[in-house]
Amino acid sequence: MLSEPPLDVMDEVVGRRLTPTVYTEVGVEAAAKAVAAAGIDYRLNVHVKVDTGMHRVGAAPEAALGLADAVNRRPELRLAALWTHLAVADEPDNEFTAQQLERFERVRLTLQRRGVLPDLVHAANSAGLIAHPASRYNFVRCGIAIYGIDPDPALAGRVDLRPAMSWKARVSFVKEVPAGDRISYGLRYELDKHSVVATVPAGYADGVTRRLSFAGGEVLLGGRRHPIAGTVTMDQIMVDCGPDADVAPGDEVVLIGRQGTEEITAQEWADRLDTIAYEVVCGVGPRVPRTYLG
Repeated sequence: MLSEPPLDVMDEVVGRRLTPTVYTEVGVEAAAKAVAAAGIDYRLNVHVKVDTGMHRVGAAPEAALGLADAVNRRPELRLAALWTHLAVADEPDNEFTAQQLERFERVRLTLQRRGVLPDLVHAANSAGLIAHPASRYNFVRCGIAIYGIDPDPALAGRVDLRPAMSWKARVSFVKEVPAGDRISYGLRYELDKHSVVATVPAGYADGVTRRLSFAGGEVLLGGRRHPIAGTVTMDQIMVDCGPDADVAPGDEVVLIGRQGTEEITAQEWADRLDTIAYEVVCGVGPRVPRTYLG
C-alpha cells in the first residue's frame, strides 16, 4: 500500500496480510496494535515513506529516521522497505530529481550506519526507471510503463515499449444524414455534405471525455480515421463516416489502439486534451468490459 492506511482500517490491513506504508508515529502505533490484537505469530512488513520534496505524503527526512527506528523497536513490525517518490523524473534535465535522491541517500546511509538495513529500497517510478539509473536501487514501481506508454514524450524511444491496452467498441446504429444537418447536443457539428453517421455506445460516463468533441477527436472504423461528430454524450458518440461509407451495426470501432495500418494512441488523446496519457488510460470507466489476453 503506497499510502498510510486510515487508522481505523489497520486491523483489516493485518487481517488481509497487506503491506502498509507508514509515515506517522500514530500509523506505526496503529499497525503494531493491530498485529498484537490479531494474535499473529509473525512481524508485519511495513514500508517507511520519506518525503524528499514532492510534499504529497511521507515523513520529512529527519522524522523518517525516527520512524524507521520506531518500527525496528516494535516486536510486531518489521522494516521491509524504505522509499520515496520522484516529482519530476519525467523531465530528464530537471535537477530536482538529483536533489531528491541526495536527500533520500542521506536517510538511507544514516540508517545503514545504525545497522538498519531494510530488504527493499525504492524510489523509481516509470520515468525514474527509464531516465535516472541512480533511482533504481533494488526495486522499482512501474506505473504507466506497464501500459506500454512512455511516461512523457520527452522519454519516447528510450526503451522499447509496446502499448498493452486497446479500447474497442461496436457500431450500434447507422443512419444517413443530409448536408446542412447538425448532430448531437448543442448542434455544434454541421455536416458539409450528405454523410453516413454511426452511433457507438461509449460516452463520457465511460471515459470518452466530453472535451474530445471539441479537440478533433477521432476513431478508427474500417481501417480509417473518422471524426467524432458533435458533442460526446453520456453513453454514446456519433462518428462522421463520410458519404457512401460502407458501415453496419456490429462493425469494430477502435477508440485507442490499432486497426489496419492506422493507430490512435493514449498519448494522442493526451496531446489533444492537454493532459497526460496516464489520465487517459486511468479514465476508462468500470462499465467498459475488460478482456485480458495472454
